[in-house]
Amino acid sequence: MSSFVPHNIPAEPVPAIAFGLGLIFVLVLVLPFRVRKVEENLEPFFFVMGIFAVTVSGLWSQELVKEAVIAPVSIGGLPIGIFQVVLLAGLFIHFFNRQIYSAILALLDRIGLKAFIFIFVAFLGLISSLISVIVTAVIMAEVIAALPIDRKKKVELTIITCFSVGMGAALTPVGEPLSTIAVSKLKGEPYHADFFFLINLLGIYIIPGVLALAAFATLYISRGVKVEKAELPEYTESLRTVIVRALKVYLFVAALVFLGGGFTPLIIWYFTKIPPAILYWVNMISAILDNATLAAAEIGPYLEIHQIKSALLALIISGGMLIPGNIPNIVAAGRLRITSKDWARLGVPLGLVIMLIYFVILMI
Repeated sequence: MSSFVPHNIPAEPVPAIAFGLGLIFVLVLVLPFRVRKVEENLEPFFFVMGIFAVTVSGLWSQELVKEAVIAPVSIGGLPIGIFQVVLLAGLFIHFFNRQIYSAILALLDRIGLKAFIFIFVAFLGLISSLISVIVTAVIMAEVIAALPIDRKKKVELTIITCFSVGMGAALTPVGEPLSTIAVSKLKGEPYHADFFFLINLLGIYIIPGVLALAAFATLYISRGVKVEKAELPEYTESLRTVIVRALKVYLFVAALVFLGGGFTPLIIWYFTKIPPAILYWVNMISAILDNATLAAAEIGPYLEIHQIKSALLALIISGGMLIPGNIPNIVAAGRLRITSKDWARLGVPLGLVIMLIYFVILMI
């Protein structure tokens, strides 16, 4: 989302700014789980917190405001972004939901739930790096909405698939903003990063991870579930709901731009000075912050290849732990009305297990 890294940040930490940003960070992390009103109004809450963060850090600029306005509607300078994709896909499904849901259920009936889940999670995880994480997220949310399984299973399948999609999207610069920024920052000496740089660097870790998540989802979701001949689900969303959801996504993305820009002093003062092994775990902050901003601040040609690998994997994986961590999470949570608590119940422990597995692999 955001690649905003201002150059007018004081070289040494300013205690008042650091304290203020630290307090905002705690509020962002705690309030969505403790205060019902915040949980029900996550988008405006994050937007307000983003404004506070930029104000405390003193980093208001025309460039930042422009990025917050444009980021939800444009990617890489193209006149298409998450807002338009969510809105147009929502409108398409609103008018053609019966045909779409019928096709999904026909495939499910033909191949069975277990095969469907494995193919679904693996395919979306791998294709997201080519069709973009935004398009993948919209497809994912609508397919899960149509499945004839209970709400708890839908939430769990959504979270696991979002981990898969978030990981897979990082394999090419067209998949998501984090990968775009990483390739851009490393295109010069000594790495000469090109379109295939990330898949060559991370593919051996991410592709098996996506397949492992697909296998886990197959076993975890299908356990105790028996699907008979599925009936066509009732589509209950009004046209107003479709439009409001797209506007909420717009607000959420703009909020993350402000949060990322506002928290940049903390990242530069403290995070970039942390040893790689510790930074790997500290990067779990991307569960609530824009991981593209963290990548923009941390990744550079001055890092050794193992440092780049470690930092990127940590940012990619931890983005699935909470709703604000990644675009698929935001889109799916909005469509399926998943709360922060519901997401964290599986997202946090699953993310920690994946982080630990990859940490051991990287250390070996």
